[in-house]
Amino acid sequence: MIEVRNVSKSYHRDSLLVPVLNNISITVPDGEFLAMMGPSGSGKTTLLNLIAGIDRPDEGSISVNGTEIATLSESALAQWRSNNVGFIFQFYNLLPVLTAFENVELPLLLTNLSRKERREHVEASLALVGLADRMKHYPKQLSGGQEQRVAIARALVTDPTVLVADEPTGDLDRVSAGEVMTLLDRLNKEFKKTIVMVTHDPRAAEKAHKVMHLDKGELT
Repeated sequence: MIEVRNVSKSYHRDSLLVPVLNNISITVPDGEFLAMMGPSGSGKTTLLNLIAGIDRPDEGSISVNGTEIATLSESALAQWRSNNVGFIFQFYNLLPVLTAFENVELPLLLTNLSRKERREHVEASLALVGLADRMKHYPKQLSGGQEQRVAIARALVTDPTVLVADEPTGDLDRVSAGEVMTLLDRLNKEFKKTIVMVTHDPRAAEKAHKVMHLDKGELT
């Protein structure tokens, strides 16, 4: 599903060139649940962003489901992301002025689906994460765990090829974190979703098939 080959990435900080990833190569099979761990600044989120097509490598290539994403134009890359990647963030990134239903519907507004089809997709996604009875609630009316499950429903609603999760339990209490990880585990096992997750939480990493450790931009 995902082939990262000899990828390096640096960022400019004032006049300095700061290396973040150094000649990274990984393979993620279809249906894999991969966790990436490591200290802050080790390059985990940078690698996640490269796989998701948010950023581009300086060197190397990245193939996702047969598409070499690093060579796509900006517009083609944006279209590829909307069709293939579901994003789950630490702080949910829900819009406070929209209901749970409207937040989950957002990615579908970029598609050619009819209003009826969008409603069916949104309702199915919210039911899948156990929030069918909360679709008219606003984020401030939900707990942190419920907000994250709405965010997961939003990531799922387009039926993406890959789910990328950046510290999905980082802002949750232990019980809510466990519920979110149980949901991700179910999405992987029952729905065969390929998941790449960055986490500092060893309990969250236990749900993954494979744990990869990064330190100072290199695999350890």
